[in-house]
Amino acid sequence: VIPPPVIHIESYSEDSVSFSLKMTTNIKVSGYVVNIYWTFDTHRQEKRTLIIDGEKSVQKVTNLTAHTPYEISAWAQTELGDSPLSFVHVVTNGTRPASPSLKAKAINQTAVECSWTGPRNVVYSIFYATSFLELYRSPHNTSTASHNLTVIVQRDEQYLFLV
Repeated sequence: VIPPPVIHIESYSEDSVSFSLKMTTNIKVSGYVVNIYWTFDTHRQEKRTLIIDGEKSVQKVTNLTAHTPYEISAWAQTELGDSPLSFVHVVTNGTRPASPSLKAKAINQTAVECSWTGPRNVVYSIFYATSFLELYRSPHNTSTASHNLTVIVQRDEQYLFLV
């Protein structure tokens, strides 16, 4: 039986988490697959995947959001197959930034100008869909470092926007 890897949180700050991965067995590990999950505005779950080569590893994940819960899951790829998943949870330090205030204005039948308030020097993602279910499951999205963006949409549809 292949055991799950041990994920140990080494440290965390407002915008990063460092963790180590190791196996408690002598089975040769060729690498790990790590997923980091977080949720924005209760509507959209985001994920970052890391593919890590080697047996032991300390990783630092940066560009995270302050005071946000993150779930880290990992499994090991071994000479005998993949291990079961293991999970840890961590909440980054600091104060979570205020949600941006979004305004969406139709320019014509296929273009919507989105603008919002918020801090500078960060990346914003704009999610949009024709229903709440689509907004949660598989929205259209794009990212930018600016505070406005023109989004091209289908004519004769109503859209929901989230930034």
